[in-house]
Order: sequence, then structure tokens, then C-alpha cells
Amino acid sequence: MIRVALIGSTGYTALEVARLLLAHPQAELTVATSRSDEGKPLAEIHPFLTGRSNVALQPFDAAKIAEQADVAMCCLPHGASAQSVRELAAAGVRVIDFSADFRLSSVPLYEHWYGVTHPWPERIGNVVYGMPEFFADQIATADVVANPGCYPTSAIMPLAPLVREGLIETNDIIVDSKSGVSGAGRSAKLGTLYCETNESIAAYAIAAHRHGPEMEDLVHRIAGTPVEILFTPHLTPMDRGILSTIYVRPTLSVGDTTESVQSKLSDALRRAYEGQPFVHVVDHLPATKHVKMTNHVQMTVRVSGEPTTPGRAVIVCAIDNLSKGASSAAIQNMNVMFGLDETSGL
Repeated sequence: MIRVALIGSTGYTALEVARLLLAHPQAELTVATSRSDEGKPLAEIHPFLTGRSNVALQPFDAAKIAEQADVAMCCLPHGASAQSVRELAAAGVRVIDFSADFRLSSVPLYEHWYGVTHPWPERIGNVVYGMPEFFADQIATADVVANPGCYPTSAIMPLAPLVREGLIETNDIIVDSKSGVSGAGRSAKLGTLYCETNESIAAYAIAAHRHGPEMEDLVHRIAGTPVEILFTPHLTPMDRGILSTIYVRPTLSVGDTTESVQSKLSDALRRAYEGQPFVHVVDHLPATKHVKMTNHVQMTVRVSGEPTTPGRAVIVCAIDNLSKGASSAAIQNMNVMFGLDETSGL
């Protein structure tokens, strides 16, 4: 049985990890930490767990956690997470980090976008990105895994195979994403209050969101080609889910038609994810309800233009931001790290 520690246990992603572990046949939650609520039952913080978990919150102590857990799910904010990850790894605990502290490939890129000095800079660029569809072999032996961002998951997964095959222009990619309010976390903020978000949709951080560089960085790493992505996120009045609408220009050959280009792009995505249990290239238009509370990804392609003059391609991708965008992706990574079937508990 894999023993799992939750580091930073009060947020939505931590609750989602705990919920998934309740149904996991080969893993159990043995430790939960909190800096502000130590001593309290985890079920008091998350009433959903009442009668289902007897774990009490304890202070962070890497050595003690190493005695109680084989792997830690670190659900701390960026900046605060890296030091805890470093201590856990030194104590022999394998770590899946939910923050952005190890996702990017260079220290200057990280420090520019996150505005903090990285406490473990020698590991930047040397931590595997937790997307088993591309990095399973590295994840299997990793001591630290950088769990992907939620918005980036919805963009990287459709874009990387198409860029890798040279099927789309790399300097004209627009990612327009809508997210449920849970993506902003559990802490009280004016912009996520009910009266602010109900019956409203709003763009934010235009051309300035930290997940934009993550999308570019990872597509480059996977496909081997640099890309330019204009990313615009929106907050929508729903609890959970992400729908990304991605606009690209196909690279065209003589004789291409709108139908042939659409088939070419769809076939490339199907080839890329053949045998992957959680990624589905579909004919219908994906919606967030189609993937709610699952580790599944749905994507589809449409091409604009007249029959013989293809225009832009539009890719629609749906994930659950708390699941494939965070916690169930972490469980998938844990399964790979410990040699289990990727779908175990999912």
C-alpha cells in the first residue's frame, strides 16, 4: 500500500486528492499537514471527509513525514513550495509538487513570472513535468515531479502533437480559456465572491498570465520547436472545469481542402494519443460537463473556410481543472511512479 502525505491540506486540490485516495485500491492518506490548523481533524476542514478519514493535521516536519509516507502531494503556493519539496526529497520522500516552482525550464523565466528568488535553483530544468502522456518513462524513476498547471494542460495536450508534426504555424497561436471559480483557490478574494462571479464572465491577466509561458515552454520541450502563444483566461460562474478554444493556422500543401486539413489534424491527434486511456479525440464539441470530476480530456478540431480554401483551425479542449488539471493528474503520476496501472483509482 502506497502511503501518501498531503502537504498543505486546506485547499480544493488537497480535498480532491483525499477524495480520490478514498477510492484508490493501492494507496491511502496517512499524513496531512497545515501551518494554520494543526491538531484539527482533516474532516473538520473538509466536512466531505466526515466519517471517511481520521487523519489529523500536523505541522510540517520532513523527517517525521518520511517515516509515515512514501510520496507527498505538495499543495503549497509557489515560492513556499520549493523549500518544502527540497526538504522532503532530502528525507527520501518522493514528491509531486502542485505549485509552479519546478515546471519551467529556466531560473530567469521562473523568477521573471513569479517574482521570487528560487530556493532550489539547481533543480530548475531538472524536474520532470508530470504529463505521463509524454514523460512516463522519466516520471517512473523521478524523485520530484512537477504537476502540470490546469490551463496549460488544456493547451499543451492538443498543441504539442500538431507542432511536433509541423501541421500548424508556430508564431500565430491563440488560446482562449474559460475556468471555473475553484481555479482561483479557496481563500477569500473580492474577485471570486459569489456576488462578483455569479451571472458574469470576465477576462483577466490578458497577455500577462503566468500559465502562458508554461504553455510555450512545454510545447517547445515536447515538440522541439519554439512557439508563440497569446493566452487569455476567463473566469466563469461555475465551480469547476476548463474549456479552451484554440485558434491556429494550419500549414497547407497543394490540393488541401477544408475537409482534408480537418482530417489531417484530427488524425495526428489520434495517433499521438493512441493507447492513452484518458485522452479522447472526439467528433462532438466537448463541454466541461463531459469531463467533470474525471481525469479525462476531450478535444476536437474544426477548420474554417470555403471547401477548397482552408482557413484557421479551431481546437476545443475540455478538462476538469481540479482533476486532470491538478489532483487526478497527481494520482496518475503517482501510479506511474510506483509501477501501478495509470488508471488505478481513476
